[in-house]
Formats: sequence, C-alpha cells, structure tokens
Amino acid sequence: MTGVQFPENWRVENLSKSHHRKGFKSGNVEVDKWLSQTALQSQSKRLTNTKVLLNDLGTLVGYYTLATSQVDFSDLPQGLTKPLPRRPLPVAVLAWLGIEKSHQGQGIGKRLLAMALRDCHGASQTFAFIAVVLECVDQPAKDFYQQFDFQELPGYPMRLYLSFQCLEKMMNA
Repeated sequence: MTGVQFPENWRVENLSKSHHRKGFKSGNVEVDKWLSQTALQSQSKRLTNTKVLLNDLGTLVGYYTLATSQVDFSDLPQGLTKPLPRRPLPVAVLAWLGIEKSHQGQGIGKRLLAMALRDCHGASQTFAFIAVVLECVDQPAKDFYQQFDFQELPGYPMRLYLSFQCLEKMMNA
C-alpha cells in the first residue's frame, strides 16, 4: 500500500486559501459544508489537517481531514484494550473524506483513504496511537469503510475503528 497512484499530473496538497472549495459537491451536505466553511479555519487553529486532491486542471476532486484525539478505555472492544492501561487512549482520527460527485465510482475514494492511512502510519512513527477512528456520516460511508477492515465500536454503530495492528499489516502488505 506504499505507492498510491492517481492520474498523471494530479496532485495532493495541504488545503490553502487558494483552493476553490465552494463549488465542491460530494452529494453529502455535511461533507461539503465542512470543506467550504470549516476545514481551513480548523487547520489554521492546528486542530486538523486537510489534504486536497487536485486534477490536472487544478480542480478539487477530493479531500481528507486528519486529527488526533483520545477514546475512553471503556468505549473500545475488549480485544483491543486487554493489554492497555485503563485511561483515555490516543487515536488518530479520519475526520472527513469526500469525493466530488462527478468523480465518484472511479476508485478515487479508495486511493484517498489509502493516502490518509499512509499519513496516519507515518505519524505513528512520532506520535503513538492504538487505532484510527472515524464517524460515518451515513450508511453508504459505513459500508465503504467496512470493506477495509474498519470495525464498529461497541455501542456506537456509526463509529468505526481500525486497530494499529491492522494498519501496520496494511502498510507492510
């Protein structure tokens, strides 16, 4: 999973003011609203980091947002927490992922997810965490992430996690 390929001359960059976000339409109002109204402000406050995928014309095709957080020990499955201390535990958060509607169904979401997970794995070499956690905006999003071994957090049907061990295996595959 180390090399993620996009079409020629497409690029991934950190979100900046120069990126035209207002016209981005993924088909999900929350995903679009985050990008157009909140992502840049959140990034400037060092709460999140958003990366955008631009096509060869510089049009925004997709994005993902990463952050860090903690999850209460009791919210995690016993198999994951058995050897861990009973306290809030560090996690990486895949806060948002969106693909422009006209580019959906072309595997771009899978490739952006792979990049986001690669970024998380790279960060793990400096900042330890036990899992990547995300909150699904709807059932189709949940179905998408579960294809990649994300599991439900007990008691939170729309909150999924990927253990660090699973992430490590993916990166070494």
